[in-house]
Amino acid sequence: MLFPFHDDNPTVRAPVATVGLIALNVLAFVYVSRLPAEKQQDVVYHQGFVPARIEQLRRPHVLEIQLREQVPVGRAPRGQLIVRQRVHTIELEADRPEILASLVTCMFLHGGWLHLLGNMWFLWVFGNNVEDRLGRLLFLLVYLGGGLIATACHWTVYSDSLTPVIGASGAVAAVLGAYAITWPWARVHTLVFLFFFITVIDIPALVVLGVWFAGQLLAGMQALKHAAAATGVAWWAHIGGFAAGVVLMPLLGSLVAAPKPMRRREAREVERADRW
Repeated sequence: MLFPFHDDNPTVRAPVATVGLIALNVLAFVYVSRLPAEKQQDVVYHQGFVPARIEQLRRPHVLEIQLREQVPVGRAPRGQLIVRQRVHTIELEADRPEILASLVTCMFLHGGWLHLLGNMWFLWVFGNNVEDRLGRLLFLLVYLGGGLIATACHWTVYSDSLTPVIGASGAVAAVLGAYAITWPWARVHTLVFLFFFITVIDIPALVVLGVWFAGQLLAGMQALKHAAAATGVAWWAHIGGFAAGVVLMPLLGSLVAAPKPMRRREAREVERADRW
């Protein structure tokens, strides 16, 4: 297992957009986590992306989803917790604005602190350099555009799924793809877990992100092989987002010149690649 925590790739400009995205994700998580449990479920299904809702745009109808949950009602004389099953019904109307908005709002919802922290850590480590190279507006285009492409890839595989997709993983994956194609030989300080062996080594970004992408691709193929429903990690959103970043970064990078200090670093990257 590889966990990157810092790269030797300095920036010229302050990562305002990157910090802003992190702040928005954190604020959205804190807000939703303070809601009652049923209201949280409503937010996830209405503002998260439910693939089956795309069909509602073509053929308006109501999707009814029943969620069963165990609710504690007291304790037995010996202290055992007594629970009963409760059904919470969610009705998803064919609300075109809400469905279209969910393609974006789903990127700012997370299922837990680990989910949020993992995405935001990768965004911080690699996003500042992509923003530095492209500028704030084009960086946001990579982030949001990559996230939309990631969601589309997930929908292509699981178009009938009623399981909501939430999280910034697809958008962050686009940033990772953009970084990998631009600075493949940048050194990344990486924490390596191998059974009981733990160490920190410097690894080229192409290796770190390549291993990450290979893991997503392998997991996505395994899910398809076993006909797994879309109930866990959105592997194909990660794959599609990464590929989107690889394609978008050169196209958008050609529209703007890099800051002069960055041009010198890119020249050194080419020299380093030649040595490899």
